[in-house]
Amino acid sequence: MKFTQTKKREENGNGWVVWTLFRPNLHFRTFLSDRWALISSGRASAVTSCFVYLLRLLTRPQQQDQKLPPTPAATDPPRHPTPSINFPLSRGRREIIADENQSRGGERGTQASNQRGIGSGTRRRRRRGMDFELRKAREKLEREQRERVQRAKAKADRERRAKAEAARRRDALEASHRERRLDAARAQEEAQQKMEEVMQLGKGISFSHMFEALRYDGPGDKIKLPPSSFKELSDEGALDKGPMYFRLSKVRDSVPGAPQDNDADEATCCGVLEFTAREGSAELTPHVWNNLFRGDSPDVPLIEVRYVSLPKGTCAKLKPEGVGFSDLPNHRAVLETALRNHATLSENDFVVVNYGQLQYKLKVLELKPASSVSVLETDVEVDIEGPDSVLDNVENQHVLVPLETGKVESGVVEEGKFRYYKFLVDEGMGEKVASRHANIEVKIETDTSGGDTDIYVSRHPLVFPTQHRHEWSSHEMGSKVLILKPRDASLASGTYSIGVYGFKGTTRYQLSVAIKDVLNGQRIGEQASASSSVDVDSVVCKNCKRYISSRTSLLHEAYCVRHNVVCMHDGCGVVLRKEEATDHVHCNKCGQAFQQREMEKHMKVFHEPLQCPCGVVLEKEDMVQHQSSTCPLRLIVCRFCGDTVQAGGEPLDARDRLRNMCEHESICGSRTAPCDSCGRSVMLKDMDIHVIAVHQKS
Repeated sequence: MKFTQTKKREENGNGWVVWTLFRPNLHFRTFLSDRWALISSGRASAVTSCFVYLLRLLTRPQQQDQKLPPTPAATDPPRHPTPSINFPLSRGRREIIADENQSRGGERGTQASNQRGIGSGTRRRRRRGMDFELRKAREKLEREQRERVQRAKAKADRERRAKAEAARRRDALEASHRERRLDAARAQEEAQQKMEEVMQLGKGISFSHMFEALRYDGPGDKIKLPPSSFKELSDEGALDKGPMYFRLSKVRDSVPGAPQDNDADEATCCGVLEFTAREGSAELTPHVWNNLFRGDSPDVPLIEVRYVSLPKGTCAKLKPEGVGFSDLPNHRAVLETALRNHATLSENDFVVVNYGQLQYKLKVLELKPASSVSVLETDVEVDIEGPDSVLDNVENQHVLVPLETGKVESGVVEEGKFRYYKFLVDEGMGEKVASRHANIEVKIETDTSGGDTDIYVSRHPLVFPTQHRHEWSSHEMGSKVLILKPRDASLASGTYSIGVYGFKGTTRYQLSVAIKDVLNGQRIGEQASASSSVDVDSVVCKNCKRYISSRTSLLHEAYCVRHNVVCMHDGCGVVLRKEEATDHVHCNKCGQAFQQREMEKHMKVFHEPLQCPCGVVLEKEDMVQHQSSTCPLRLIVCRFCGDTVQAGGEPLDARDRLRNMCEHESICGSRTAPCDSCGRSVMLKDMDIHVIAVHQKS
């Protein structure tokens, strides 16, 4: 149950208290709609009145299906009579009830006036409730009006922004269309200008295509194009205008109109070898590839191939990238041989020249009469500039350091490395050497730090002697002297090369070359040309086999037997002191005699298998013979072109083999030249036979 106490007003000094009792709708449904006012009196307390009222309610008969009566108005009298008490009461309780009934009649007037007061309060509350509802309705109306105004403003803002966005898009679309029209006009103008340039460069032949660049191994600068290019060039009439030349330029971006890098204009020129490449691709030689793609290797290299007409070159200026090219014998002829595989030259290109196993790069600085010229069937004046600096101390650098006769040159060589020198023997000294009145002596003195060196000497055209390509060598340990005796007396004069090889450790040395007369003193390792005369009374020592005077033979034999011993190795017979005999050994393979400490070096130098670049594996002595006579990579001076080139294998023609020609001479001699007498075109290798057979009488 829940009670609420509300103070209504005060009258006659008494407080009016209304107690409202709410009962759950469980057993007394009629009680939920009843509302009673209990008025306290002076004689009975409010608690007693409430208790009496509750007893009356409990004794009232219950009607289950009776509807709840409406709440009585404030002015209406109470509708429910006081229920009678059906159970017996005590005398005190009966007196209390009688007193209450007597006082009820006097209090009715006061209750009526109170009911009128309660009605006026209800009306005031209703008016206040109506004012509150009106105020809420007015506030709701004002709020809805504000929301409608805000929605209208937001809609107007959206419409304004939509109109502005539409105008912006319209302007952007018009600008894009205008830019496209301008780009199309520029592209058309560029295409027309490019077509004019192509027509001008090609002398009326328009050929320009984009291909994927592929690489193939081949000499020179002649590329391979697909068969469709041959048909197009044939239809254009390019075959009737002589050799075809093309300008190659790399394409960075394959998307039309995409921005390109600054170096996208790098280009080079070339010739064409054949039309056998697959469609959509062009095959480039290493020379063309390296000049076109410098320092980068794109995943999908795209190039533009354009037909051009090039003038014949008259002058070219080249500069070696490194040092040593000018040391080659007849290096201009070597360069001319390398350029025979080229059809064009372009400025800032690099030309690679191979000389045996060495490779030199020369940069094209200047060309006349244009930046790209043709070198086919023309005479070009070549000017070769010197390098920027001489790199004498660069490791593994093939450089010939000039060495003057009679002067000492100091240096340091590391293990497994070469240091090269060159010296010149003039005609006068060459005659003395050829007549055996003088010898060329190469002397090297090393320090005692534990290192060791070898000396290899050759005569040009073999510029850089190696361990198995040389003419003279010395493998003695420590300091050594090498005496050069030319095999051909007529070839004593000329340029010689010395290679100092670091056999073990890092070695400091002093190298010198001298030409000494034979009469002034005997060279190391040489015997006297004239022997002393043998006396008549001389006898042969049984131990050392030397001729001894008969007067002192007994004394000599006694001393010789005690101190000397003869080497019993087959073919040796060297007389040694007994303390030196233990250090004297012979090689099991070649039988040569050495000291014990030199045997390891001898086995490594002379009997360790070596592999030639051509694939043959031989020992040192056989390798020297192989590379001087039968190796296809050996350098020779061609009897027809006069250049120093690789010999190659045996020629296919049996007649050329009978004439002791190599493969290069057989191919080079197959070129034709007009006869000086009759003007007929005759092969160079058959020119002597033609002269003898046809023009012998004249």
